[in-house]
Amino acid sequence: MKTLKDVISLKFKTSESEGVIFHGEGQQGDYITLELKKAKLVLNLNLGSNQLGSIYGHTSVMTGSLLDDHHWHSIIIERHGRNINLTLDRHMQHFRTNGEFDYLDLDYEITFGGMPFSGKPSSNSRKNFKGCMESINYNGNNITDLAKRKKLEPSSVGNLSFSCVEPHTVPVFFNATSYLEVPGRPSQDLFSVSLLFRTWNPNGLLVFSNFADDLGNVEIDINEGKVSVHINVSQVKKNRIDISS
Repeated sequence: MKTLKDVISLKFKTSESEGVIFHGEGQQGDYITLELKKAKLVLNLNLGSNQLGSIYGHTSVMTGSLLDDHHWHSIIIERHGRNINLTLDRHMQHFRTNGEFDYLDLDYEITFGGMPFSGKPSSNSRKNFKGCMESINYNGNNITDLAKRKKLEPSSVGNLSFSCVEPHTVPVFFNATSYLEVPGRPSQDLFSVSLLFRTWNPNGLLVFSNFADDLGNVEIDINEGKVSVHINVSQVKKNRIDISS
């Protein structure tokens, strides 16, 4: 395929911070890759470079953040030659690709949700997408519908299910005045707690617990954007441990 114009759109949701959303490449060195990196959206595009090195076509654009929140996000990529509009959740970013070429020359198939192993170092280190996609549209072709009706030939559909499984985790929202109190475990010499959190606030108390028999307490908080653990033990000489990360 050699195209001057491209329109690619889809919706996705995931709880993973890394993963290839779609990828295509050609023997001329052209490629297009859309992926999540550190929960941000990254578009890598190359409309062609020359072997002399005087024309360097690689272009990389990053947009968004915290996209691993398991909410639906919409993407539209509109390309006309070197002019690109990248829209994420209605926020549009316009840019021009590097180099001097206008056509995207893809010789191989386009893959959604991952990329085939090509032997290049870039293909080995990238994770496949894990989550849900819907309304995949590539240059007027409804890929989701064609895949479901098995009208894509040739195609390799791996372990896909045409439904979206919701995660079993139940989030809790705290409004800076609320808290959740649960009973402790008496006669236990082990204190263990694990949690995932997300906040814009630089300071706040995450966990606090008094030990039984006035043996001390443990406190986990956010202090100026860093997570700190404070353990107070009343019956030993070094009675306070502070860990910050």
